[in-house]
Amino acid sequence: MNLPDQKECYRIMARMTMPDHIKDHCRMVCRVASFLGCSLQPIYPGINLRLAAVSALLHDITKFQSFSTGEMHSETGKTLIQNMGYPEVADIIRQHVILDRYTLGGPVTEVEIVNYSDKRILHDRIVSLDERLTYIQEKYGDDRAMALRVDMMWKNSKMLEDKIFRHLNFSPRALGEQIQARVVPSVDKL
Repeated sequence: MNLPDQKECYRIMARMTMPDHIKDHCRMVCRVASFLGCSLQPIYPGINLRLAAVSALLHDITKFQSFSTGEMHSETGKTLIQNMGYPEVADIIRQHVILDRYTLGGPVTEVEIVNYSDKRILHDRIVSLDERLTYIQEKYGDDRAMALRVDMMWKNSKMLEDKIFRHLNFSPRALGEQIQARVVPSVDKL
């Protein structure tokens, strides 16, 4: 599997002129994804920590451009990263907004970790799913179709949260405290 190292991720961000506030968001999503991956790996040893971390770091790679083009940044991000030779990362980027399928059974996967981690970060802060939902509803609340999609996505995100935390010895509410209390390895150390 071909994965970019941390320096290459930052080069890609620079090439895409990613603004600092989006970089900060991506770094926090990466931190949460790395922490959850490390916490879950004893239970699910198949988790590829570097794949989750790199995908989290690059998940909003075309978000800034989407503000002016109106395109779905999950799709344009997938295409960009796939064309760079990172198909596994591209598939996770494609699913970081909405997963192809939500399952309560089976092992937790890298794509689920990144999807969930993104839902827990508002700008560059760890927040509850409910707080993030409130923000999204306020931002997109005028669009009825979007509001219905967001409601469905949030029901699925709650199920995913249950799946992720089922085997962990801390609650979703304690995620921020847990991350502050531990050293989270950098991408290249995973």
